[in-house]
Amino acid sequence: MPTIECDPAAARDRLATAGVEVRPGNTDHERWRAERDGATAVAYDDKVVVQGSDPTRLTLLLTEGGGRAHVYFDGASRGNPGPAAVGWCLVTSDGIVAEGGERVGRATNNQAEYAALIRALEAARDYGFEEVDVRGDSELIVKQVRGEWNANDPTLREKRVRVRELLDAFDRWSLAHVPRDINERADELANEALDERQ
Repeated sequence: MPTIECDPAAARDRLATAGVEVRPGNTDHERWRAERDGATAVAYDDKVVVQGSDPTRLTLLLTEGGGRAHVYFDGASRGNPGPAAVGWCLVTSDGIVAEGGERVGRATNNQAEYAALIRALEAARDYGFEEVDVRGDSELIVKQVRGEWNANDPTLREKRVRVRELLDAFDRWSLAHVPRDINERADELANEALDERQ
């Protein structure tokens, strides 16, 4: 149960700015309470205590600086185009903060890769990270986003624009191609999502 020494009024403002609903406390000792996706923050005179199944959902918003994450993404398509899924993973010095995998309908492999990158960046944004080091095993996607290769397909061009919008919202970002074995967890999550409904 993380305890964050801070000014509760400033912490409340940070949560409100991030779109988290803040309510009055349940007792005379509680200044306010806030909940988000499995985490509850309770403010006292000089600290905020966060509890629940996923406290990171609020602790990153409550601490100054938002922190930095390594973001891994992978897309999978069976049939190219065919049933497609995405996998993503957010990692900090504390280990895996969040991960997910889900089906995204019918898509090509490249479309699935872009969808995975978008979902991973949205998750990093929602967790309140300010800096991201993004890693994926699709050289095409990495080089298109970095502007080294053109995106001739109109659908991929649109997705590249969305990725750049998400990246530009971070204070600092990097994007690099890594071998599949470095990206293993994101790959597993994408394939598990595809396997679940077959």
